[in-house]
Amino acid sequence: MDGNTKPRKKLDAAEMGVIAHLYRGEVYRSTIWRTRLDTTTNWSVVTLGVALSITFSSPQASPLPLVLVGILIIFFLMLEARRYRYFNVWRARCRWLELHFMAPMLKEGDLHLEECWQDTLAEDYLHPRYHVSLWTAIGRRIRRNYFWILLIQTVAYLGKLIVHPYPIQIPEQLLQRASIGPFPGWLVLTVGLVYCTSWGIIAYLSGRADAARARHHGSQTGMG
Repeated sequence: MDGNTKPRKKLDAAEMGVIAHLYRGEVYRSTIWRTRLDTTTNWSVVTLGVALSITFSSPQASPLPLVLVGILIIFFLMLEARRYRYFNVWRARCRWLELHFMAPMLKEGDLHLEECWQDTLAEDYLHPRYHVSLWTAIGRRIRRNYFWILLIQTVAYLGKLIVHPYPIQIPEQLLQRASIGPFPGWLVLTVGLVYCTSWGIIAYLSGRADAARARHHGSQTGMG
C-alpha cells in the first residue's frame, strides 16, 4: 500500500451484518433472474414441441412449421441472452462475496481486507456494468440449452423431408421437398446450414473465450 492510502480498518459487527444482508439480497436477485432464464427456455421447448406435433401429425403435413419455429427460437435465444447478462451480474457478486467474505471468515476468521477485494465489489456497485458481452451470453446459452433444441429441430426437419410422405429414392427428391413456394430446395437447405453453422461458431468462440477467462479466474477483475 502506498503512503496516500489509509490503512484498512476492521469491519465491526454492524457492518458485518449489513454485508450478510447484502449477500442475501444478491442471492434473491440471482434466483429471480435464474427463474426467468428457465422461462424462456421452456417457451422454446414448447413452441418446438407444437411445431413437431403439427409437422408429424400426418405424412402429408408440411415441414414448414419446423422452419418457421426457428424464428421464434432465435427470438427466445436473444431474449434469454439478454436476461443472462443481468443474471450474471448478480451471480458474480454472490460468488465474489462467497470467495472473499464467507469462505475466509469460516476458514481463517480473517477477511483479508488488505487484498482490497472489497474495492472491486464497491466499484461494481458504484459503476454497474455487464460482465459479459452479448455474444458471450448467446454462446453460453447455446452450449447449456439451445444446442439440443437446435439439434432436435434440425434432425426433425431433415427426418420429415426424408420419410414423408414416403421415403426418398433419389437425392433430387430431398431438394424438391425442401422447396418453399418460389424458393428452391437448395436455397432453403443452404440457409438452414448457415443458420446452424452460425450458432455453432458463436458457441465455439465463446467457449474458447470462457476457457481463457477461466485461466485468469484468480485475478481481482475476474468477476463474471
